[in-house]
Amino acid sequence: MPSTQTPAPLTGRLLSLDFLRGFIMVLLAIESTGIYDYLFEHSKGTTFNNFIIQFTHHPWHGLHFWDLVQPAFMFMAGVSMAYSLHKQWANGVTWGQSFKKTLKRCALLFFWGVFDYAVRPKGLSFELWDVLTQLSFTTLVAFLIFRWSNMAQIGVCIGLLLLTEVLYRFTNVPGFNMPFTDQHNFGNYMDTILMNKINKGGWVAINCIPTAVHTIAGALVGKMLLNGENKLRTLLLWGLVCLVIGFGLDEFGITPIIKRIATSSFTLASLGWCLWFLALSYWWIDIKAHRKHLTFFTIVGMNSLFIYLFFEIVGDRWFTAYITVISNGVLSWVNAGDLIKALVAAICVFGLEWGMCYFLYQKKIFFKL
Repeated sequence: MPSTQTPAPLTGRLLSLDFLRGFIMVLLAIESTGIYDYLFEHSKGTTFNNFIIQFTHHPWHGLHFWDLVQPAFMFMAGVSMAYSLHKQWANGVTWGQSFKKTLKRCALLFFWGVFDYAVRPKGLSFELWDVLTQLSFTTLVAFLIFRWSNMAQIGVCIGLLLLTEVLYRFTNVPGFNMPFTDQHNFGNYMDTILMNKINKGGWVAINCIPTAVHTIAGALVGKMLLNGENKLRTLLLWGLVCLVIGFGLDEFGITPIIKRIATSSFTLASLGWCLWFLALSYWWIDIKAHRKHLTFFTIVGMNSLFIYLFFEIVGDRWFTAYITVISNGVLSWVNAGDLIKALVAAICVFGLEWGMCYFLYQKKIFFKL
């Protein structure tokens, strides 16, 4: 029988967090097989394309479902931080020791984020656009203000969003003085300073400033849930506030929703969705105790950084292509069509990646930074 409206004790793991983290990584792992791009390209002009387009990033001004994955990743990292620090301090770990541990974690996140983009066909490259590089900054900021009051932390979030608005609107660097125009905004200018290059897709390194709001908000939510009270209404209310403000800024022509430069409107709108996603999962899993069939996702979520680095570094450069060649070769014996080949290859690649996570889970091996 499902439990009553009293949440499960939160001294242990937050199962809804494990599920959401695993769900995000499963989506990313499937994306790494290339199946979303294949289905998008081969379904143009059909009704199905209206659905599969949600699994691609919006080209500029607008919001697709896939644009919410990275904010959710950063948000869940903040929630996880709250639980980790709570456990550390309950076991007598000092703030200074936690700070050193966090610094080490951030340094490793930065290293792996740079390494992920470093190896290119034309040689080595230094780039700061990876989500792990961004997370190294947002994690440190969230930790440093973790013990501040809730209102002070909310004030920091507002300050970060206002700083983003000021940098884009009022710096007026020649050639980069169009706040919300691709290739001509302040974020692009900073990339020329930091990396001497501009991302052709419009992504910018200083996204770490506004998206720090996602990690700080996640930490605030984690602390709230650790109180052991039913905070469902609070999550829903704050989610609604963020959605109304975020979409309102866009609707009234104040600040457009642009994921690639993480505008303030995008940051707030995506945070609103993250709060609602967690609220729904928290209600279904931790309050109503519907906990069957979660293992498929949680075993991936418990080794999230390992599998992310695997399909980003090994999978993208070798594993996916190798398995696809084998799969297509076998299916060619029975004259299978291109769609069948693409689907089977994606299933094989994802199945093997999931199998690695399952093996690690069975052996109780969990890679953490």
